Amino acid sequence: MSQPVIYQRIEAGFIFLACLYFYLHAHFNIIWFVILLFTIDIFMLGYFINNKVGAQMYNIGHSFIIPPILLVLGTVIHNNYLIAFSLIWLAHIGWDRAFGYGLKFSSGFKDTHLGRIGHNLS
Repeated sequence: MSQPVIYQRIEAGFIFLACLYFYLHAHFNIIWFVILLFTIDIFMLGYFINNKVGAQMYNIGHSFIIPPILLVLGTVIHNNYLIAFSLIWLAHIGWDRAFGYGLKFSSGFKDTHLGRIGHNLS
C-alpha cells in the first residue's frame, strides 16, 4: 500500500473518532449512533442494477459532500436530528475509509480509490 493511502486511512479513522466525540459531546443517544451507523450502506443497492450505477450511488453516499451540508444546515436551523444524523453519516464514511472501503470505480465493488479491497496493507 502506498504511503498516501496509509495517511488517508489514518485520517479517516480520526474523522470517525472526531464525529463520535462530537456526537457524544452533544449528548445524543449512542444507541441511535450504533443503529444508524451502517444504514448509509443503503447506497450500495445500486449494485443490484450494475457496477456503473452501483459505483455512482455508492460514491454519492460515501463522499464528503452531502453530510457537511446537512451538518451546517442543522446547525443553522437548530435541528439536533439533522446534526446527529450528519455526524453519524460522516462517522460512517470515516469508518469505511479507515478500513479501506474507498470511493468506487465502475469496474467493480472491490476497486476503490484506496486500492483493491481485500489486499493486505504491505
